[in-house]
Amino acid sequence: MGGRRGSIPDVDEPLERDRRIRELERRFRSAGLPLLAEDYSATEDVFNRAIPLLAVVFVFEILGAINLDWPLALNVLALLGGVALVLGAIGLLNVWRGRKFLSVPQKLGVPELTAFVVFPVALPLVFGGQLTSALVTGLGNLVLLGLIWLVVGFGVFSIMRWVATRFVQLLGASLTLLVRALPLLLFFSLVTFFTNEYWQLFGEASDVTFYAGAGLFALITAVFLIVRLPGSVRDLERGSSLAVPLRRRQRVNVGLVIFLAQALQIAFVGVAIWLFFMAFGALLVTPAIRKDWIGTDGHVLFTLPFFGEQLQITKQLVRTAAGVASFSALYYAVASAVDSTYRDEFIERLTQQLHETFRERGEYLELIAAQDRGVASRVA
Repeated sequence: MGGRRGSIPDVDEPLERDRRIRELERRFRSAGLPLLAEDYSATEDVFNRAIPLLAVVFVFEILGAINLDWPLALNVLALLGGVALVLGAIGLLNVWRGRKFLSVPQKLGVPELTAFVVFPVALPLVFGGQLTSALVTGLGNLVLLGLIWLVVGFGVFSIMRWVATRFVQLLGASLTLLVRALPLLLFFSLVTFFTNEYWQLFGEASDVTFYAGAGLFALITAVFLIVRLPGSVRDLERGSSLAVPLRRRQRVNVGLVIFLAQALQIAFVGVAIWLFFMAFGALLVTPAIRKDWIGTDGHVLFTLPFFGEQLQITKQLVRTAAGVASFSALYYAVASAVDSTYRDEFIERLTQQLHETFRERGEYLELIAAQDRGVASRVA
């Protein structure tokens, strides 16, 4: 989240000052901290960027007027009626908002977002009383808006890119913790991996049960990380010596940076352990052993040649290794949450990485204040 150091432009040059303000706001967005901008708006800065995606989804959902129980001719009429109904509703909304009847909104406010959710829900209800289809459409639209707000509004992709480029430096803070946790972690993992109950539990579970269990592990891991976020953000603020404290929403944005940085480290540990047990199981767990443990040879996904042998990669091996890795990642997350040495070193490294961005925030706030003074003087 760094960048080149620049001096504050002369406040007597409004154009240069405004240019620098826009540049710093772009740098905040690219750094995954868009909420550092003072005039940040969810409707203008988030959903306006998603207008093309929302338009495509909205047009596709007009097909909700179709009823699969109806004949083709009736569905064609229903589709035409749905198009007319939606265009009429959009036209009335445009007129109410002071736009031309068939104009395309350039900005999305609460009325437009409400229409995006409500209008497609009305179509399956009007044409055939398809209640389930209407509920699914409405819930899907709400989830989509929530994802857009989270991913675009908080710059999740920018954060991931920033964290990935600094992954090695941030991972260095966890090496001591990893070395301390590894012996007990490997001992427990090795003991459980070579038990028939573990292979039956993960390898033979239904798809729904397996993915629900994996999701539960991920949820518990996320909870342990989230619990520590408020304290970590406060530590980061103190370490950065901010002239102006962060606002609540800015703290949430910084907290998301910390969360994703730690989550990526935990994911790295989990994937590494999964690959280890995949290789270990392929070498040592033979078809005869699998049959003794789970009652079958297992479902072979593919084989790998290995010095004249054919190592079998089975569905049961993939799942069992994933189960061990999920528990190991959870253990590592708990250890990172309670280890004060790790937290201090991690926050210190993160503070160093964020120092330039926070310095630029100080410059940005000075420029905003100068801009406000200029506006006030012109009004006076």
